[in-house]
Amino acid sequence: MFSLLSHSGPLINAAMQKADDKPLNALRAEIDRIDEAMHRLLMERGEIINRLIAVKRSHDSGSAFRPAREAEMMRRLVERHKGILPLDTAESIWRVIISTFTYVQAPFSVHADLSAGDAAMRDSARFHFGFTVPFVAHMGAASAVAAVSASKGDLALVPAETAGGGAWWTALEFDAAPKIIARLPFVERADHPAALPVFVVARGAADAMANETAMWSVRVSGWSPKVAQGIGKAVEFSAVPDATDEGAALLLSIPESLKIDGVKDAIVKAGATVRSSALVGSHARRYTVAADGKHAAAAKR
Repeated sequence: MFSLLSHSGPLINAAMQKADDKPLNALRAEIDRIDEAMHRLLMERGEIINRLIAVKRSHDSGSAFRPAREAEMMRRLVERHKGILPLDTAESIWRVIISTFTYVQAPFSVHADLSAGDAAMRDSARFHFGFTVPFVAHMGAASAVAAVSASKGDLALVPAETAGGGAWWTALEFDAAPKIIARLPFVERADHPAALPVFVVARGAADAMANETAMWSVRVSGWSPKVAQGIGKAVEFSAVPDATDEGAALLLSIPESLKIDGVKDAIVKAGATVRSSALVGSHARRYTVAADGKHAAAAKR
């Protein structure tokens, strides 16, 4: 009897272990089912993109970049997101899906200005555009913008908070030039893994642009700290010295609640003279999220 019981112990333990594994196996089966469903949906999306390519060719609708649509997709993503999956992961997955399928429609390269730091810019490029889209490094915003100007459908990533390379945006003043079509990251938060603020420069179709923030190139005479302080209360801007005495070239981010004429009036009242102004693009309002990812709101700029 002792021998029988001693040999039956492992069998009983194995049976109990097998019973305990049933819930775990069932959950793994659910994960496998979801993984397969997601893959099939991605392939189905690819089939629809194929049909979209055929329609675009027959209608000759131009650029594959749709900044306004992308911004609306990202807003919906943030607003519906919940659960343990980090928002960073969901955002990056969707950005790569959008960018990769855009690349499938019309192949393009990302020209990135690395003057603000190689690692930070590469993080931004890979987070937002993935690894399928070719990455081309440049040392200077003017070089990246020039490459886009000479291309049919490429885009440039230029740091938004540095002007060390000069007034690169003046190359966008001409009607035939590419424009600023987006500002990344679109979903902003203090702990964003690709937090470097960048402007995206490309040739976007006029009817596809997000127009919530207008980008203006403005050249002034009589630039001073007083003028900078005066307009800085209303709009974000970059400023670099211009060719004239006490002149400056400005890149202004003007929210839809303001008009360029009102900003120019403020510049004049502060003591400067506006020599020229040109619209050089537009982008969607940024979407700000608290560090815990629970509270989202549209930014003013």
